[in-house]
Amino acid sequence: MSTDDQRSELQNGDANPEPDSDLNTPEHTTIQSTDNVEDNSSPIQSNDNDKSPQVVDPEPATQVSDTQNPIESKDNEQLQKDEGNRTFTMRELLNELKNGDGDQESQVSAGTDAVTPRRSQETTQHTEKNSAAMELINSITGSDEEGRSRQRILTFAAKRYASAIERNPDDYDALYNWALVLQESADNVNSDTSSPSKDALLEEACKKYDEATRLNPTLHDAYYNWAIAISDRAKMRGRTKEAEELWKQATNNYEKAVQLNWNSPQALNNWGLALQELSAIVPAREKQIIVKSAISKFRAAIQLQFDFHRAIYNLGTVLYGLAEDTSRTGGTMGGHDVSPNELYSQSAIYIAAAHALKPNYSVYTSALKLVRSMLPLPYLKVGYLTAPPVGQPIAPHCDWKHTQFVLNHEGLQQIHNGEQRHMVSGSNGRPAIKIDIPDIVSVSACQDLSLPPGPAICIDTIHGPTYLIAESWEYLDTWLDAIRLVYTIFARDVR
Repeated sequence: MSTDDQRSELQNGDANPEPDSDLNTPEHTTIQSTDNVEDNSSPIQSNDNDKSPQVVDPEPATQVSDTQNPIESKDNEQLQKDEGNRTFTMRELLNELKNGDGDQESQVSAGTDAVTPRRSQETTQHTEKNSAAMELINSITGSDEEGRSRQRILTFAAKRYASAIERNPDDYDALYNWALVLQESADNVNSDTSSPSKDALLEEACKKYDEATRLNPTLHDAYYNWAIAISDRAKMRGRTKEAEELWKQATNNYEKAVQLNWNSPQALNNWGLALQELSAIVPAREKQIIVKSAISKFRAAIQLQFDFHRAIYNLGTVLYGLAEDTSRTGGTMGGHDVSPNELYSQSAIYIAAAHALKPNYSVYTSALKLVRSMLPLPYLKVGYLTAPPVGQPIAPHCDWKHTQFVLNHEGLQQIHNGEQRHMVSGSNGRPAIKIDIPDIVSVSACQDLSLPPGPAICIDTIHGPTYLIAESWEYLDTWLDAIRLVYTIFARDVR
């Protein structure tokens, strides 16, 4: 473990780090390392201007795969409406424009005029709101031809959804899709012109999401994208009281999104990020509770998707920040016996795993250089577990021994006192538990009255299960994650 004067904090990067993107450390921070990256003894040097740990920002505003169009909305439950009044998805609108169906815009206007005599007072109010939103969208000018072309598509989509809402104010699909248009338009604002502020567009998007979710409280995608819009507004306000309130709103909406769709690692990851941002603003007495909550969200995201490198990396950064805080205060995490050095080591495990999954991401590479000295190289993790005698997975409690284990890319190995650490099977030492990574079937926490008291790990292999007892529930989580991450990286390499 490096000393305090050698330790440099992780740096900020963009939302979606690309292999060649500009995600290097700021000019006022210098990171030096030796040419031989295998030499883990070289210190990491920085100047006095330490920066806070880097996080990977939330997912894009729509939950779509990389192969889908970036502004396509996710389909929701369909209203029972006739074909003439149905709303269009963003994919349909884009396809129409690509196929030369631009005359649809005039058809929308004609349809709107035809229903004017039937408008109620509520419809009139929607029309006024729609006009204000359209004014914002119509005043946007892209910074280049691509941006202008994209904005023309968004403007056409906005008119389509505005028309649908005027015909049917209870059309929550149209409200949701229009909110997406406003949110995408906010990203298309050219700050060098007289375009409306990004914040005004995001505020309008939030209003549409609010209306859509009041009409249909089960729209989990609406809560998810609403939370992203609120988060973007919070980022514009720095470390202010107003930003604190916005981050709280964002976390509440992420919570609702997860409650409605628990199987969303992206929502859990973003929820963790919002909590991490909130922890930097709240009073110190509240910070650790919020940080621990963020850790639980990142960990839950990883458990849903073991190769979710963003959540893995973000968990590393939040643990790094927690290690810094506990190191300054001289305490331990939540009163439990998890030292700052252990937190730094845990942080390094997740950052190393993220780098292994995405080695071309420069932000991960830079972060790994900062934390390499915190890993127990040549191993990924070293710690103590209570284990049964070799070959006796269920043995009398008195026969279980508290011994050291090491984990690397090959497997998990028990190390007896006084023996040299190695991973070679059939050594001259005492019989030891050895679990090869390729043999693992599953890894999970377990509860069994036949086991000694304490948080238990079950590592099921092709040869049968192995049971181990961790020192605490906090250590149990780190062992589970470390073994799963090593297996995930192994499984990816053999595909």
